Amino acid sequence: MRKPKLREIREALKSFFSPAFTSRFPARPAPAPPAYRGKGLFHEDKCIGCGACAEVCPADAIEIIDDPDSQPPQRTLIRHDDICIFCGQCQALCTTGEGIECTSEYELSTFDRKTCAVSVAKELYLCYMCGKPITTKDHLRWLADKLGPRRYTNPTLILVAEEKLKLISAPAGEDHPAPDRRHIMQILCPHCRRQVLLREIWG
Repeated sequence: MRKPKLREIREALKSFFSPAFTSRFPARPAPAPPAYRGKGLFHEDKCIGCGACAEVCPADAIEIIDDPDSQPPQRTLIRHDDICIFCGQCQALCTTGEGIECTSEYELSTFDRKTCAVSVAKELYLCYMCGKPITTKDHLRWLADKLGPRRYTNPTLILVAEEKLKLISAPAGEDHPAPDRRHIMQILCPHCRRQVLLREIWG
């Protein structure tokens, strides 16, 4: 029984006379591990404002605000890092793969929770007939580019890809008569396009 006791005393003395082993945080922050998921960041040039990140967020930490009455109509995506659980689903399931990133920044202490929010704003396309938001311009342009020649099967994507055609003659939200053939080549939401096509086919 004596040897273990002597070993414990030796370890205690060695620890007592040795310098403290601890990090120098916060005077000298330690780098985060390579796969660390920290503060979120939107990449404005890569984000298309589709809202996929908000759909997959289990903590509802990403908020989508559509303002069709602003000039131009605008969608704002806001990520709240004070609510975020840092699961990384937003980055993993981003439509473009590069629109949002979980950075390695981990020092998020603050006295004002408003500083924990990061946002990005994108211009909206509104339905020509009902005036409701369809999606962002960047989203439709991304889809048109992704589909390539196949975009010519959808009038909305044709208009988005070929904006120089100038086929939209009136702002969204005006009173329009019953849908007919002249509305086919307009930017429409799925509901209004269904009405136009059914009326065109069945009369």
